[in-house]
Amino acid sequence: MNTIFRKSMLSVAGLAFAGGVFAGPIAAHAATPVDTKPAAVTVQAPKPQGDQSHITLDGEQTANAKAIIAATKKAGLPERAAVISIATSLQESKLDNLGHLGDMNDHDSLGLFQQRPSSGWGTPEQITNPEYSTTAFLKGLKQVDGWQDMPLTQAAQTVQVSAYPDAYAQWEQQATDLVGQHWNS
Repeated sequence: MNTIFRKSMLSVAGLAFAGGVFAGPIAAHAATPVDTKPAAVTVQAPKPQGDQSHITLDGEQTANAKAIIAATKKAGLPERAAVISIATSLQESKLDNLGHLGDMNDHDSLGLFQQRPSSGWGTPEQITNPEYSTTAFLKGLKQVDGWQDMPLTQAAQTVQVSAYPDAYAQWEQQATDLVGQHWNS
């Protein structure tokens, strides 16, 4: 029993010595003054996938983009969530808050994200409210494991389940630009 105790103590002493050898040089510099100016941090957005599309937005479309950004911030999510949301809306509705389109309507799809009341997204009144529809989209996005690190089109498709899953990617640059322009405004 005494031998086990002695070996244990020697192991702990050995670890302490090894830690001192490696940490010693670092600790020696701890008293050296350090320049405390904050370093500039550059966050690099992922490179957009494939060919990019762009449309000129009118005042209502810009207001809808701002509403998506505001809802994203209110949900406590980062800029990347707003980029995914705006790119999704650009694909689904060109940032137009779509009401019922009659014979041109895709099933019962409505609003910025073409969400469907029959699929449980909410009532027609809720779905055509930009804050509500964005919050509903973001709720779905948050349920996607690893959405922050996956390609935009994969994150959007996992929430939307579109017949054209790769179409979201073409709006990534414009969505990134809109978020960059309006996030702090």
